[in-house]
Amino acid sequence: MISLSGKVALITGASRGIGAASAIKLAEAGASLIVNYFRHEAEASRITERARSLGVRAIAVQADVSQFDEVRALFESALSEFGRIDIAVANAGVWTGSAVDELDERIWQETIDINLKGVYACCHFAAQAMKPERSGRIITVSSTAGQRGEAFHSHYAASKGGIISLTKSLASELGPYGITVNSVAPGWVDTDMSSGSLRNRRELEKILANIPLNRVATAEDIAGSILFLASDLAGHITGEIINVNGGAVLCG
Repeated sequence: MISLSGKVALITGASRGIGAASAIKLAEAGASLIVNYFRHEAEASRITERARSLGVRAIAVQADVSQFDEVRALFESALSEFGRIDIAVANAGVWTGSAVDELDERIWQETIDINLKGVYACCHFAAQAMKPERSGRIITVSSTAGQRGEAFHSHYAASKGGIISLTKSLASELGPYGITVNSVAPGWVDTDMSSGSLRNRRELEKILANIPLNRVATAEDIAGSILFLASDLAGHITGEIINVNGGAVLCG
């Protein structure tokens, strides 16, 4: 039902987790891919190989999204290879924990630089590519933490709250150019980033007790919402935060 044939999608942080699952979902729908990675080159290569086996073009491009010039080079590589970018998924992020009175400034800055500045940089260059075409889809990945806060993860929650405000601002700004800007806000997701908590039986029991659907999301659960927002089915949706959390946080 969903076809992205002829579309080009760039996904940051696409070597593992939500980014990798989203890349495969978009490829299955027919989109060509730019798979961004930072450290995990082998995993990124496997994603591009899988995408090519589905009959689409795909390349992997290394870039640290916290570095503005590297994001510029990422988009330049994408445009050089494909000539256009129709879908940009700003997904790359980190999650660490600390009490606020013990939170090291370096960790605070790293989190803001990757999670918020990295998303801003992706949106910046996506807008440059999309405005002349007067169409496009920008999808950010935020979090329930950005809506309700998260004790011992204040730096993470602050970065994700910033993404939500950025998303809403850009939806108004870029709408006249035919560009939609939306965010997917996951709750707990079974990925490498959260494996420490989810592999702890007592912690998992506490987590599941607060999820009405009684399971933690898979990366594919989140990718499905990203696919929807990238498609024509979401053509009149912009500035929205799509919560994917099994009912754990009921926002909006």
